[in-house]
Amino acid sequence: QITMSLNSSTLSNEENTQGAKRNTECLGSLLQTPSSFQDNPLQQLQLASQEVLEKAKKSGRSKCPRCNSSRMFYCYTCFVPVETVPTKDIPTVKLPLKIDIIKHPNETDGKSTAVHAKLLAPDDVTIYKYPCIPEYEEKKHEIALIFPGPNSVSVKDIAVHLQKYSKKGVCASDDDCSREPLLKQAKIEPKEEKNPNEGISSSRSEGTRLKKIIFIDSTWNQTNKIITDERLQGLLQIELKTRKTCFWRHQKGKPDTYLSTIEAIYYFLVDYHQEILKESYKGQYDNLLFFFSFMHTLVKDAKCCAGKE
Repeated sequence: QITMSLNSSTLSNEENTQGAKRNTECLGSLLQTPSSFQDNPLQQLQLASQEVLEKAKKSGRSKCPRCNSSRMFYCYTCFVPVETVPTKDIPTVKLPLKIDIIKHPNETDGKSTAVHAKLLAPDDVTIYKYPCIPEYEEKKHEIALIFPGPNSVSVKDIAVHLQKYSKKGVCASDDDCSREPLLKQAKIEPKEEKNPNEGISSSRSEGTRLKKIIFIDSTWNQTNKIITDERLQGLLQIELKTRKTCFWRHQKGKPDTYLSTIEAIYYFLVDYHQEILKESYKGQYDNLLFFFSFMHTLVKDAKCCAGKE
């Protein structure tokens, strides 16, 4: 995540009162009519109707149904839509595996896109605030961590590396291993040669043993405290190297391949669907960017109106 505020990224502190008023009026007029998507890199997404968000934006902030705080679109502490955004109008996405998001304690809740994942895939996403995170030691053979580093691998190589984890064994005791039939199966696997087709099938099977993905939600300068935690050591690390961020709070001086949390989740799942599940992608996870794409358009329109582009 990157930490520039929406206001600071769209309105300069040096603007005079008249300029700020002009920008506000311009943004208001843009919200009255459909925005131009000709330069929007997210325009190809297959999204549910965002009319509910357009209406909510026009009506302004609303109350969280749980804590009664005033919010726009959703409550980032309760992980629920506000009163002007009915839950029935928010799409739900089913994921092929579970996701844990570890949030840095100093990460500003209102600036994080991690909440988008919880809102849109509530059954498959869990958010933890560091240092209160699970123990992953006994499940290393079915968990991976999304984080760039010297030992990180690409999504397409997950199968090969999970196979290594299985063969090494990661159980704390014999009793633990007895509950992992996949590990025992690896030890008694016959040595006879297999044909190439069986090898491909086996590789895919290894990849689908992945049960959970971990994402770190923090500024890039804050990640060191979390990534060095002993509970995350030894996990398979995956890096998404071919995607570029569309995040409006992207931190200066960092590569454009450093993604916001919701982008990282989305792009990982697209790659996983194609590279590991070996299925054609037809927009199954596009709605994970339901809120992100809408906010991206608002910010882009505001910048354009303010003469920043």
